[in-house]
Amino acid sequence: MSTAVDDELWSAIGDPTRRTMIDLLLSDGPGTATSLSKRLPVTRQAVSKHLAVLDRVGLIHGSPAGRERHYQVDEAQLARAVAQLSAVGATWDARLRRIKRIAEAIERSRHNTEGE
Repeated sequence: MSTAVDDELWSAIGDPTRRTMIDLLLSDGPGTATSLSKRLPVTRQAVSKHLAVLDRVGLIHGSPAGRERHYQVDEAQLARAVAQLSAVGATWDARLRRIKRIAEAIERSRHNTEGE
């Protein structure tokens, strides 16, 4: 599984409405634009646009169901997103540890020069 950051994927996830939609689809199972719009403070048309973005990056997939499409989360793509987030988090944790070590070294150096 690649952990290279996919900017398009993270741009899609970056929107709070789309994250809520993913949460709803995960908790309630497959849903339509109509069913999701009843649970969100946006129009059905806005929900459809958000679904199209999520579908384009592969986080959800829609299948025809009468006059609507039923959408469900692609768990493999969601796992890929989680792996990317974990990798980015680990990288930043390492950077922050390095910054902390540098700051502590500077502080020790200051104490040593003040004590002379």
